[in-house]
Amino acid sequence: MKKLISILLAASLLTMAGCKKDDDFLNIPPTQVIPQDLAFSDPALVLSIVGDLYNRQLDFSSFRNGWSSFTDFSESFPSENGSYYIVQRTGWDFGSWGVNWSGSYAYIRDLNLFIQRDSASTKLAPSDKARFMAEGRFLRANFYFELAKRIGGVPLILQPLVYDLKGDPTYLQYPRAKESDIYDFVISEAEAIKNSLPSDPSEKSRATKAAALAMEARAALYAGSIAKYGAKTPQVMLSGGEVGIAASKANDYYTRALAAAQEIISGQAGNYKLYKVLPNLSDNFAAIFLDKTSVNQETIFLEDYKVNSGKTHPFTTNDQPFSLSDEGYDAGRLNPSLNLVESFEKLDNTYAPLPTTDATGSQLFYSNVQDIFAGRDARLAGTVLLPGTVFKTGVVDIWAGYQLANGSIISSNDAVNLKPLPGSTTPVQVVGKDGPVSGLELRTQTGFYIRKWLDPTTGSGRRGRGSDVAFVRYRYAEVLLNAAEAAFELGRTDLAAGYMNLVRARAGLTTPLLPTDMSFDRIVHERRVELAFEGHVLYDMKRWRLANQIWDGTPTGLADLKANIGTANKRSTQPWGLWPYRYYDPGGPNDGKWVFKETLPGPVTGANLFLMGNYYSRIGDDVIAANPKIIRQPNQ
Repeated sequence: MKKLISILLAASLLTMAGCKKDDDFLNIPPTQVIPQDLAFSDPALVLSIVGDLYNRQLDFSSFRNGWSSFTDFSESFPSENGSYYIVQRTGWDFGSWGVNWSGSYAYIRDLNLFIQRDSASTKLAPSDKARFMAEGRFLRANFYFELAKRIGGVPLILQPLVYDLKGDPTYLQYPRAKESDIYDFVISEAEAIKNSLPSDPSEKSRATKAAALAMEARAALYAGSIAKYGAKTPQVMLSGGEVGIAASKANDYYTRALAAAQEIISGQAGNYKLYKVLPNLSDNFAAIFLDKTSVNQETIFLEDYKVNSGKTHPFTTNDQPFSLSDEGYDAGRLNPSLNLVESFEKLDNTYAPLPTTDATGSQLFYSNVQDIFAGRDARLAGTVLLPGTVFKTGVVDIWAGYQLANGSIISSNDAVNLKPLPGSTTPVQVVGKDGPVSGLELRTQTGFYIRKWLDPTTGSGRRGRGSDVAFVRYRYAEVLLNAAEAAFELGRTDLAAGYMNLVRARAGLTTPLLPTDMSFDRIVHERRVELAFEGHVLYDMKRWRLANQIWDGTPTGLADLKANIGTANKRSTQPWGLWPYRYYDPGGPNDGKWVFKETLPGPVTGANLFLMGNYYSRIGDDVIAANPKIIRQPNQ
């Protein structure tokens, strides 16, 4: 079964015939509960159980968590009145990015029960039993990895706990494991189960050998970087190792990360490769996240959605361009920032802000609204809907007004509110249907819309239908970047450059990086542009211990925005925009051309401030009260 959608357990096990006594009626099993011995005798029923377990995995940014889970960290702006708090606060509380503790361990208990019952089954075929066992262990390991990313070390419970009803629950209280213990567990589980899983690139929504290895590579890379860069933040450590990893372990983790990634790259887990199907490189990049067919051999593991099963999501409904929305009103919330847009480098491997003025400070004029973006990494237009982009059957209408020769602006608070231009009495449209207008929700306020994950299928933006674009958790390009980073940290810059160049060449960056070009800045930059809006930016900045440097609470000025592009520790605390204007000067040489202005959207009044206590999410007092063995977080 290639696609796992949410499967509800519903089987009528007994049929009533005629009248029955009360005690007979009470002895009838519930019609929506399958007895354990029956469930674990039929692979179809076990599959339905494991399907529910897949659907309970934890992600940071995801469709289940909503569009706003992609909107933070100055990478984007939330164009919705109720979400402006994201850019109006200064800092996150210590509980940010935490977990539902009781819900998480309820899920772990269900995983432990699944593993236990599968192990005890005597009726499943050995091949089915082995695969289900490996899937249960994969899901459990991946979930513990997600907990470690947020909390550090957590109690490592690998069997179902049973309360004996004797009034003393202390034997159920487990202390936090070391942070390194959790990562070691994830790595060892991946190694233990990988050969019990299929090596099949066409299998995307169930665990495969490649998925286990991709999890291992990512987890080992995280552990290695925490060990190496954690030395920069000694105040974010606990003496018992519940938080923080010894620096001496870094190279061993990097070695494991590289080996796991190379096992995928070498084809030992199946024939995975970068997606190279469409001739237009930007369209090709966007299609990676839309193509769920066997043609796409880049996707390794995803959460799937399907219209005809009733499992869809509203990402496209919430984030499609306003003027092209399916229902004409619900749209435009997720606006990528100029901060992110300018990080996409030029095709000569250099970094530069988008040129709005010349060396003398005079405005630059462009014949076409997209000309300012020419000669850039193709991933830019594959990730972001730029002004003038075609989406579905129309053109994204983004412009902020008319600029007159004297520098004054004619605009309005909505495209439907027309105004006459100088020398005319006829009202005309003076601002784009899709914005930008400062403070006007559901239109772009940065000058950009999101493209990654956006579904071009007719009807995908309707509330009643939704989109079935899948959420990709692991893909081959990340595996290459993980290998590149691990190789770099191990001093193997030639290998690192080779892996990174494969990813960059697909984006049109055809001048290869040399081993001498490899740097930590390059590692950080490449992940930012390749993996934007895939849930990596927060945890990358945390594991590298850069988060307190780039989100330091100081407002981002225009000079800050344009400086140090491509450096790992570049500050970025507020999301800026780039607003295009039509130039109005009848008879002049530049009439009808375009000028651009860097603009901080009006609702942006806060500045992101990452405190040391944000490196690990707060553990609630209720959790500690229920289990005194739980050690508090540093800085809590």
